[in-house]
Amino acid sequence: MRFPAFVLLIAVAALAHGAEMYRWTDEKGVVNYTPYPPPPNIRKVEPKKLGDTGKSTASEAPYSEQLAAKNFPVTFYATPACGELCKTARAHLDKRGVPYAEKDPSNLSPPDFEQFKKLTSGNPQVPFLVVGQLKNLQGYLASEWDTILDAAGYPSSAVPGTKPAGKPPANTLAPAPAK
Repeated sequence: MRFPAFVLLIAVAALAHGAEMYRWTDEKGVVNYTPYPPPPNIRKVEPKKLGDTGKSTASEAPYSEQLAAKNFPVTFYATPACGELCKTARAHLDKRGVPYAEKDPSNLSPPDFEQFKKLTSGNPQVPFLVVGQLKNLQGYLASEWDTILDAAGYPSSAVPGTKPAGKPPANTLAPAPAK
């Protein structure tokens, strides 16, 4: 009888402090509640604060991909005139299952276009990729894109049967990289 009382006491103490917990199901179908993130191969993760009765924030994407999307959001700049090069670059992101916001520089407001010019060091050409604060890539070279996406923690290919973690809002301009 002491063990359940101890568990209840720990749960109440964590609730009082608003501790963050993770609910996830392992490969054997066992539901786990832990105060630390699950292994990277786990696909369905529900980060919650104890006592939170709001809607679930579960995603079908592996936790490592959710973390990459949160810490290093991807913005892809392309125009219709870019043609096959932008189409190939977009397909590359899709094949890897990378969630991204796509923007057409020709449709940006004047202040946003000025910001885009700063991001491109005054050479506003597409395709152009922004990966969080890591790096901006002008043009498309698969090996360069893979290197930066790998560094950000994105998977090397889309997880079968899952959707990307979601596209970031398209109406915000990506931040300039740290120098």
